[in-house]
Amino acid sequence: MKKPLLLIVCLMSAFTSFAQVKWITLDEALSAQKDNPKKIIMDVYTNWCGPCKMLDKQTFQNKDVAAYINENYYAVKFNGEGNSTVNYMDKTFTNPKYDPAKKNTRNYPHQLTQYLRVNAYPTVVFFDEKGGLIAPIRGFIKPNGMELYLKLFVNDDYLKMGNDKAAWDEYQRNFKPTFKTK
Repeated sequence: MKKPLLLIVCLMSAFTSFAQVKWITLDEALSAQKDNPKKIIMDVYTNWCGPCKMLDKQTFQNKDVAAYINENYYAVKFNGEGNSTVNYMDKTFTNPKYDPAKKNTRNYPHQLTQYLRVNAYPTVVFFDEKGGLIAPIRGFIKPNGMELYLKLFVNDDYLKMGNDKAAWDEYQRNFKPTFKTK
């Protein structure tokens, strides 16, 4: 009786781990790009942010979203009000005004958050294969909306559009999502 139960538990854990994005630090992602260039997706969140928790649960734990990110991007989870030290573009970023007593409430924004012009949480920031900033995308994004951005940036379609709003509108109209939402 114990062996079948153990098999079921192992199979269930395999399915749940499949839908997990493999998160690393920005420093690790930038280092990994040197050997294997890939774009970076960064989830900028805070501990107190409800939509951040929704993005994590409903979007990043979606099986198709997680698999696509793991295959095509380095995924970084970054606390926008945390106190980590981050090296980016030959600069060191910290949060000198971080208050440990406010760990789970509103705190002061991290210097990197300010540098990336993140002014709302959650914000998903995309970087190119050399670590250069592509774009920050503000707010909660459902799986099919995330699919649009993931494919837009990984395929460099955004470069063809430039700042042309009509081209962006057409891209969105013609985009056919394939990720399953359940």
